[in-house]
Amino acid sequence: MRVLGLLSGTSHDGIDAAVIDFAEADGHLRGTLLHESSVPYSAELRARLVAALPPAPTTLAEVCELDTLIGQEFAQVAALAAASVGGIDAVCSHGQTVFHWVDAGRALGTLQIGQPAWIAERTGVPVVADVRIRDITADGHGAPLVSFLDELLLRGRTGISAAVNLGGIANITITGPTGLSAYDIGPANALVDAVVTAERLDERGYDADAAIARTGRIDEPLLDALLADPYYALPAPKSTGKEHFHLDYVRAHAAGRDLSAPDLVRTLTELTIRTVARDVRSAGIGFLAVSGGGCRNPLIMQGLRDALPAVEVVLADELGAPADSNEAILFALIGWCTMHGVPAVIPGGTGAREARILGAITPGSGPLRMPEPVSELKSLTLS
Repeated sequence: MRVLGLLSGTSHDGIDAAVIDFAEADGHLRGTLLHESSVPYSAELRARLVAALPPAPTTLAEVCELDTLIGQEFAQVAALAAASVGGIDAVCSHGQTVFHWVDAGRALGTLQIGQPAWIAERTGVPVVADVRIRDITADGHGAPLVSFLDELLLRGRTGISAAVNLGGIANITITGPTGLSAYDIGPANALVDAVVTAERLDERGYDADAAIARTGRIDEPLLDALLADPYYALPAPKSTGKEHFHLDYVRAHAAGRDLSAPDLVRTLTELTIRTVARDVRSAGIGFLAVSGGGCRNPLIMQGLRDALPAVEVVLADELGAPADSNEAILFALIGWCTMHGVPAVIPGGTGAREARILGAITPGSGPLRMPEPVSELKSLTLS
């Protein structure tokens, strides 16, 4: 079965896609990567999306319009991806998270937009979407879902190993003799991207190659204030997002301080390095695989290696999942699991009391025909 995984992450800069050709035998799943791409949102749509995100006020009319417009751009990306490989059998679309409701350490709801019916109409195949909420109904956080893929790829390693994804938010999956733990560490690129965009430091909306941060200096008092955020002290499982870590959050902490925009970007970059390194050290991790946009930031990667001299820090490519497409591959995997009746979540990864089959299915152009269920997913190999 060929499944297309689609998502736009917390950096909300565009749509990542990956087509995986899955073959299963006796619970052992092999996936071949046929296509990967990353397509930026149109400038107008991204500007509207950014303007509507918390803590900014918005309207139901704007949410409705964004749901359609994002769904249409996802559909366009899906059609191009499907054509590039000669057709697909199903799609799993994460859509765009616009709100993740957490209260008193418990996730109560989550909202992803990007209407999947547009994708189903354009491609003619069934679309799995709205994948996070089922885990939340089972007392999970609905995040980090990537812990499901991470555990499969880390399975069999000795000692304590981990995978960290540095998207808008940094999340980590830790495996070892005592089992699995996963949670959102805190901001990875979210705060830097917010400042770069607001200050118009780079039209791409991020600090490419850490060019801006390299010209700044770390403001230690500001960094100390940021590190004192109570979120970091919460026990796992926990999840967060731009409802908490956003531009106004940065402005509130930076108010009254004499620092340049590059100083601010450098300080926020160091925040990512220190929060990730602190959690890696405290867990006794010996092997760390890194993915997400932050793995292409040389300042972050060198900072992690300098802070963690006893840890083997590598790109996620070494586990078989290209670091730039890790999450798109995850959603292709979730789509395959949902179509085959397999829960695509690990309770230890999200805090759910039990694993659940994720998502809702929008039929394609013909009758919805589900494949034979698979009782258990024993292993995953990617190539």
